[in-house]
Amino acid sequence: MGIATLNPATGELIQAFEPLTDEAIAQKIDLAQHTFEQYRHTHFAQRAEWLRAAAHILEEEKETFGQMMTLEMGKPIKAGISEAEKCAAVCRFYADQGAAFLKDIEVASDASHSFIRYQPLGIILAVMPWNFPFWQVFRFAAPALMAGNVGLLKHASNVPQCALAIESILRRAGFPEGAFQSLLVGSDKVAQIIADDRVKAATLTGSEGAGASLASAAGKHLKKVVLELGGSDPFIVMESADLDTAIATAVTARMLNNGQTCIAAKRFIVQESIADTFTEQLVAKFAALKVGDPMNPDTQIGPLATATILKELDAQVQSCLQQGGKLLIGGAPLPDTQGNYYPPTILTDIPPAASTHQEEFFGPVALLYRVPDLDTAIQLANSTSFGLGSSAWTEVEAERDRLINEIEAGCVFINGMVKSDPRLPFGGVKRSGFGRELSAEGIREFVNIKTVWVK
Repeated sequence: MGIATLNPATGELIQAFEPLTDEAIAQKIDLAQHTFEQYRHTHFAQRAEWLRAAAHILEEEKETFGQMMTLEMGKPIKAGISEAEKCAAVCRFYADQGAAFLKDIEVASDASHSFIRYQPLGIILAVMPWNFPFWQVFRFAAPALMAGNVGLLKHASNVPQCALAIESILRRAGFPEGAFQSLLVGSDKVAQIIADDRVKAATLTGSEGAGASLASAAGKHLKKVVLELGGSDPFIVMESADLDTAIATAVTARMLNNGQTCIAAKRFIVQESIADTFTEQLVAKFAALKVGDPMNPDTQIGPLATATILKELDAQVQSCLQQGGKLLIGGAPLPDTQGNYYPPTILTDIPPAASTHQEEFFGPVALLYRVPDLDTAIQLANSTSFGLGSSAWTEVEAERDRLINEIEAGCVFINGMVKSDPRLPFGGVKRSGFGRELSAEGIREFVNIKTVWVK
């Protein structure tokens, strides 16, 4: 299937879209460049006004947008509505803070006057995933537009209606035509878009392979990229932890968005002394989760986004079992369903040499490990090629300090669930990507950090 809305709960084709021709792509890049030449001179106050208008639309029509997300990629409807609200929040955050983040910074030097000025680059290409089809885009678009850049969106091909809706929201909010455009194209067009001299940089959230492909294409033309890639986040629980809170949070942290999030807790690393209790309660809570129609407000787990993802996830589970892992619950696609449903699943006793130990499970599957002490927990947490997020639970200050300092990840959450917050930078290390989104660091990724020296 090409660019199309295919309901993951039923398998029904809702609407298919014709990809843009090369001529249409060129016209949209022309429009983006023409718009940038004027838009870059607009005042921060005007950009902020438009962002606040976008936030208002997102909040006023959040049920509509939530239903659209659920229809295209299967997240529970409550999660879709919450996502629209979070997008409104990031628009308001940059409307309120963007000018301060980009104001001139005076620096004492041998000049009579020297300072740093932040100026927009131009057209930025955003290659975005389906799992948070509004949030991933708005966390790029809000700072990029506030900085004076213009955006081109190549969204995932299974969420075209979301892509078009986002362009419409920003246009309705008052942003000039061409300031943000959605390109309904396949991934095969990304290289030619980034090769255009007027496209100055790119950002991608997605798989390791997609990130490597974009980085390679951009590197040929010496263009900057920001990559937010996969993760296999550890969730470490030491014996001093508030166990009830840790277990309740573990369920949410693994099952959010039907388990399809890069910063989901995926590897649960539990100290041996409390592992039996943790395991028993985690299994019980997984068993109690309501799987079903994502449009039903009571549903907690909806379908996976595509049939291919369902097949790949089940293949990983079966491979883990064949290599010596043990199944505690779940472990096979739900029978007698038309949609892409996979039940909450827990795997344990996974041999260190198992290939699945190094893989990301992108769905409602938890990997459960037992460790004797903190040293082993940290070693296991760092034993994959990923380094996006991490969550650790302890009431011991010395353990907390070691976890903060020694876990190899872009973020460490102590006694809490990993999440993205506009006030804090977000991104990873190792093969989870590079660069940062959100906060002041995020808005400064796609600007010319210009040194000014006056005698």
